[in-house]
Amino acid sequence: MRGHLDGLLLAVLEPGPLHGYAIIAAVQRRSGGVLELKTGTIYPALQRLERLGLLDSGWESTGERRRRRYELTEAGRGALTAERSAWSEFTAAIGSVLNPAVNPVAPRPAG
Repeated sequence: MRGHLDGLLLAVLEPGPLHGYAIIAAVQRRSGGVLELKTGTIYPALQRLERLGLLDSGWESTGERRRRRYELTEAGRGALTAERSAWSEFTAAIGSVLNPAVNPVAPRPAG
């Protein structure tokens, strides 16, 4: 997952704000249980994305418990679009190598 965590986090926050454990649950649910993120992995990533201006966060109270919730900024939505584009290009290229008859990719122009 190295290199793809940012895209995963941005994608699960696209529909709306979530707190940390809900983000972990959303990734697990959307991956059919294949991806299990640890809190020690996502919180530093969420803080980094916030420092980059891709996320905003704030505190919300549920009963006596306070939780930090995260949401995409406009810059975060743009970064998610770029992540999706890069992922599509990457998976097409890998597919072309693994299954050349099924997934031919046109060569990129030199330059």
